[in-house]
Amino acid sequence: MSPLVAPPRRYDYISDGPAIYVDSFATIRREADLTGVPADAEKLAVRMVHGSGQVDLVPDLVIHPGLVAAARDALAAGAPVLCDARMVAMGVTASRLPAGNEVLCHLTDAEVPDLARRWGTTRTAAAVSLWEPRLEGAVVAIGNAPTALFHLLEMILDGGPRPAAVIGCPVGFIGARESKEALAAFGDEHGIDLPFVTVRGRRGGSAMASSAVNALAQEQE
Repeated sequence: MSPLVAPPRRYDYISDGPAIYVDSFATIRREADLTGVPADAEKLAVRMVHGSGQVDLVPDLVIHPGLVAAARDALAAGAPVLCDARMVAMGVTASRLPAGNEVLCHLTDAEVPDLARRWGTTRTAAAVSLWEPRLEGAVVAIGNAPTALFHLLEMILDGGPRPAAVIGCPVGFIGARESKEALAAFGDEHGIDLPFVTVRGRRGGSAMASSAVNALAQEQE
């Protein structure tokens, strides 16, 4: 087999990985208005912008004042990261996790399709119930399904275990905005203090959710 040969350079672009990384975060800090972000959550906001490519995301972020401390303490103590979708789980950078934390997604577990049929819900929502043995004190990352976020909140209201922190960023046109509004209002409406980060409206997604986990996992940008 002949050795690989790079094609001739025909475009003018930065190809140095570390330089791209540094320049990306410098661009975000230059273009995004971070003045309303809690001081300890600035790097969280920057990474979520990085994951979405949208500097206008910042005004739509809703960040519980205790989120960063709660999530970092939980992860340092070895808490698992519970994800609604495989894409969220795959986006978590294992080397940033402080305690070799497990990153779990139960969407493909064998019992999920039957649970979803019996309960009349999505598979993603049904899979959330399989988190229950590990949910107490966990860090939850929802970046796909609004039904998963609604289901989680309903479990908690029913007396289920409480996670240490919730990254609630489901994306889409049906239920996404409403599920995130429910998360943002959860403490005021139900008297349950649940540290969270979310983004108003339809925006969200797996990359945004996993970016938030990566920011919370380690102080270093």
